[in-house]
Amino acid sequence: MHKEEGECKLKEEEAYLRAVDVDYSFHLAKRMEQYKCNEALGYRTAGSRAEWETGEMIRREMEAIGLERVRKDEISLDSWEFKQAILRFHDASGQMKECQLGAYQTDFHTDGFEEFTIVCGGKGTAADYVGADVSGKLVLAEINQREEWWINFPVYEAHIRGAAALIAVQGGGYGEVDDTALNAQDIGGPADAPAFSMSRADARALKESMAGTGEKKVWFCADSTVKTGAVSYNIVGEIPGRDRESMILLSAHYDSYFSGFQDDNAAVALMLGIGRALIQSGYRPEKTIVFCAMAAEEWGMADSKYDWSTGAWQQVSVVHPEWRGKVAADFNFELPAHAHGKKDAIRTVYEYADFLESLLKGTGVGKDVYPEGVAVLCPVETMSDDFSMAISGIPSMVNDFTSGQFMETHYHTQFDNDDYYDEAVYRFHHELYGCLVMAFDRTAVAPLNFERLFLALKDSLDLDYSEKTGAGGERLKELTEEGARLGKAVYEKVCRINENYRRILREAKEKQGPDQIQIYRRAKEYRENCRELETVLMKLFKKEQDSFVRLDWHDEVCFPQEAVRRNLKLVRTAVECLENGHGRCALEAIYGIDNNRYAFQFDEEVFRHFTDYVMNQEAGRLQWGAGRIVHHENLFHLVQLLKGKLEEEDEDFTEELLILKRVEENQLACYLDDIEYMNHAIEKMIQKLKEITENESWKVTDCTE
Repeated sequence: MHKEEGECKLKEEEAYLRAVDVDYSFHLAKRMEQYKCNEALGYRTAGSRAEWETGEMIRREMEAIGLERVRKDEISLDSWEFKQAILRFHDASGQMKECQLGAYQTDFHTDGFEEFTIVCGGKGTAADYVGADVSGKLVLAEINQREEWWINFPVYEAHIRGAAALIAVQGGGYGEVDDTALNAQDIGGPADAPAFSMSRADARALKESMAGTGEKKVWFCADSTVKTGAVSYNIVGEIPGRDRESMILLSAHYDSYFSGFQDDNAAVALMLGIGRALIQSGYRPEKTIVFCAMAAEEWGMADSKYDWSTGAWQQVSVVHPEWRGKVAADFNFELPAHAHGKKDAIRTVYEYADFLESLLKGTGVGKDVYPEGVAVLCPVETMSDDFSMAISGIPSMVNDFTSGQFMETHYHTQFDNDDYYDEAVYRFHHELYGCLVMAFDRTAVAPLNFERLFLALKDSLDLDYSEKTGAGGERLKELTEEGARLGKAVYEKVCRINENYRRILREAKEKQGPDQIQIYRRAKEYRENCRELETVLMKLFKKEQDSFVRLDWHDEVCFPQEAVRRNLKLVRTAVECLENGHGRCALEAIYGIDNNRYAFQFDEEVFRHFTDYVMNQEAGRLQWGAGRIVHHENLFHLVQLLKGKLEEEDEDFTEELLILKRVEENQLACYLDDIEYMNHAIEKMIQKLKEITENESWKVTDCTE
């Protein structure tokens, strides 16, 4: 990377690469497995004793490898301790069968083995309960969380019908590696609606024993405890830099389901392996390099749609909000010891895509491990802690881990173990990210390029649609083009500044004694002269995260106008369908509007609960999702009306058309507001970018001379 920077840099990198010891990291990842809540299955859950013990081990390890200022940062959360869930029943041959069950973050206790009646609940939808009495019973339901609906919906449906608990079987989407696989995910629902998981193999044996009856007596022993208002700890250590006000952050989470070898033991060990190699190589950073093992990534907040990434959100929003503006970059790690395909990728915020691509260009990195190379993807997604970092104002990235089949097969199952360890991939990630850390360390100004953001904004526009609606899309297009031009100009200035800074550092490393000290003083002065520029750029980054990062109802990242525009097009399709007498076609369109797909399968109480807890819950419990969904159309009654008309073969859709046209008017108003809002937000960003490029009084002028 950047071979033109000279021999000194290469020597530092070579020393680092020689110090990398993946055996150390592998064995550290394995050591983390000794701490568990459930002796049979593992689990190291948020706020549990096992998580605390693992944190203590990581703290000791940070000290042992030479990190400084090692400490535990307390965070607030809801805790979950899952000790056991065992089901016994007589199989079809009359033999007693005992099954280990997984669990979701809910509260349920028995006094040893208690007798229950278990019933088949289909897919757990409202229709599956017609004519059924499940009060006090266990309900066995099949789910596919990837292609149909999340676990919280059938669980809450069972809860409001009085079921003792729901036992879910993954019919597909996750845990596909083996019929004996158990699966666990965040629950996204209330703790008093209990849920457990059963393998397909065990469920098949249970159903066979229920043939002809649909229910039977079983014996169930479970101990799963959720406590609100608990605490856990993020574990932090540092390699001090010459500049204590500028930081680079490395992060990974240490809670897990099952043994969690890939997710995320290997990532914590990778993070510490990088720190250990940097220290052993003698690398003296310019910025302070901070290592943070995050608690409570898998879950940490009861009855919240955004119940994961709790530790990261707390770290930067509550414990250390002053990190905003000081941390130039966060390197987050997930599932790093397994190849997810022939092509690796770094997923990052728009603003760091160009810098990362320049670092990767022409190096041939990873060709022996990833024959198709390493891509840079953006933006960051909601599945890992880097999203919490980014929206807090810390530009972030993560090794891309969602490609390939692993997420559908091994992810969050007992098959996430070292049988799927790939040493070459693991070594490559140690080498790549250690070198990237050093590259970011040699920047005087965070290398943020807003051009890519504005180009993405431009690509998100639908000019034909905005023209039809009078939304002023052409003005927005012009602003995005101007923003892209100014963003590029500012980035070019930042690149010149950073090139000058790297020259000074290189010169310092070639000297010794008083001459070296003098040059490092010059580097410090240069860096200080650039401080104001970096502060402005980091504030701009935070501003754009606040202004432009939104989520749809399926947790996909989007720009503000996109979700509403998609709704409007679906509403228009539904209207046209009804005008032509096609009720089923209209329902297909309505299915895609906001979260209304759940109105098709579940009772209104279920639908309202999981709508209201997004729109009407305090920000602290919404965590990183607060304010990211702005609009909602509740079409539950419209769905029921249309379904009723179809059943009765009634083609008079007058009432439904009136409802849809009111919805269209409302969504159009939201769309117009969103476009106007974006125009104003971009205008403000453009003004600040112009100040950087044109205002001669900026201290950055001294940096470029």
